[in-house]
Amino acid sequence: MTPKPPLFDSARIKRNYARAQKKDSDSGFLRRRALEDMSERLQAVMRPFENGLLLSPFLPDAEALPASLGDVSDKIEIAPQSRDLVTSLLHLHLEENLPGALQHIREGLRPDGLFLGALFGERTLHELRAALLRAESEYCDGVQARIIPFVEIKALGVLMQHAGFALPVVDVDRVVVRYSSLMALMRDLRAMGQANPLAGTIRPLRRDVIARAEEIYRASHGGDDGRLPASFEIVHMCGWAPHESQQKPLKPGSAQVSLTDVLGKKKT
Repeated sequence: MTPKPPLFDSARIKRNYARAQKKDSDSGFLRRRALEDMSERLQAVMRPFENGLLLSPFLPDAEALPASLGDVSDKIEIAPQSRDLVTSLLHLHLEENLPGALQHIREGLRPDGLFLGALFGERTLHELRAALLRAESEYCDGVQARIIPFVEIKALGVLMQHAGFALPVVDVDRVVVRYSSLMALMRDLRAMGQANPLAGTIRPLRRDVIARAEEIYRASHGGDDGRLPASFEIVHMCGWAPHESQQKPLKPGSAQVSLTDVLGKKKT
């Protein structure tokens, strides 16, 4: 059986992150937003963590959580049952094998250990995706994928269950950022380390295609202020390594109070 070709170019991902580290810009605002949200969720747990790990390509992130920084430049490495906390910040959407990565994280947790993660979800940059595809279809001999296929939110909950997490929870923080131009948005994406990481030869975007894409973008989504809205979905995940002390769902028929009693209705 012919092996499936890779979706991502790992060397390209490394270069994207390395360039982003060198940039002095405010483009890390989405990462900081996700990190602050993660920190608040962690505080709500109200228990100490002594051996946490943060999976992030950006060094300063480690200062905000009770965790040491883990390397995500290659395959994620976590010794089995070695951590009581694993956090992952805006990089799992670039994992070639997301189901395997989630399972590896769960196996790296001690019993009753906590996983908190954030990644970009399915509606991220949907406006840009549509504008670029249409512009290239009009001006070029064929189109090329420019935006990665982000994971569906419903699928992510299923993946967490299959990875063996107990009590999995998935929710979404939807953010709309407004840009003065298409080039300003694309510069910000590069500064975030989110330039095109797809495998294969990437054909440079011609200036006329970019100009046409901006026309399409403005016609479809442009606001009265003349700016272009760009959607980002930050999907937050929470799950636990199984432990006998955790709450378990009731078995069917084991309820002690009937639904009619709860609703205040008489049985007929």
